[in-house]
Amino acid sequence: MFGYININRSEMTEENRKAYQAYYCGLCRRLKTNCGAKGQMLLNYDMTFLVVLLTGLYELENQTSDIICALHPTKKRPAWFNEATDYAADMNLLVAYHNLLDDWRDERAYTKKAFAKLLDKDYARVMDKYPRQARAVEEFMKKTAEVENNREPNLDAVSGLTGNMLGEIFCWKQDEWAEELRMLGFYMGKFIYIMDAYEDYENDRKNKSYNPLFYIEQESIQDWETFCRLLLTSMMSECAKSFERLPILLHADILRNVLYSGVWSKYEFLQLKRRKTEEKAKKKVRKQ
Repeated sequence: MFGYININRSEMTEENRKAYQAYYCGLCRRLKTNCGAKGQMLLNYDMTFLVVLLTGLYELENQTSDIICALHPTKKRPAWFNEATDYAADMNLLVAYHNLLDDWRDERAYTKKAFAKLLDKDYARVMDKYPRQARAVEEFMKKTAEVENNREPNLDAVSGLTGNMLGEIFCWKQDEWAEELRMLGFYMGKFIYIMDAYEDYENDRKNKSYNPLFYIEQESIQDWETFCRLLLTSMMSECAKSFERLPILLHADILRNVLYSGVWSKYEFLQLKRRKTEEKAKKKVRKQ
């Protein structure tokens, strides 16, 4: 479900790249501290964005540690930690735990079930600490299963489930920034869902799996592509509006890089992949 909220490295300064990597390494280390080595397997860039967002908004002070990573054992890397790192690590666990159970239910993947079982105690700890967010994730998984079984055609309603869930996760504290963070998370969640459906479209059609984008009737494939692009743009536009209303100065350049450019990396990759596929098909036809 996740994996779309990333940076565009080519448009980021070296200083900002190092800062983002330090937050990423800090999140990785916190997952290891909380859950052991298995926790590091849950790491994703989506929650790194949340760390940077909350750090910038609340102007949190970082603790710095130089660490040696198993993937890069020859050189120490700086890792930055703060309260937002702890929070994002717990939210990372909440979402990953339910994704593992969902994979088990859908695919009967016993390895996923076994992995989730190893996280039971860690999940119980986070659920006790953050009951509101845990309920939101559990409700999301339940309702998502229902709409998929019913093959719900309303894309707005279906994507809104992811939006509601991520909105509660982005809403760290019940304070003056709560509603704007919730709104930012809501539209980012909808973007993530639609992008995921867009990426899986061809495979879902072949496998006859549920995908709400099937119900979008357009006169041509080009119309369909245009509609999807406009829909994704609309979601990120609303997300960016919420961000710009927040009084964030610290790491604002990093966050804008993600919101205005980084989130489109996967879309642009898919577009390039499809163009290459089309070109190969045309060449094959010409040869015949």
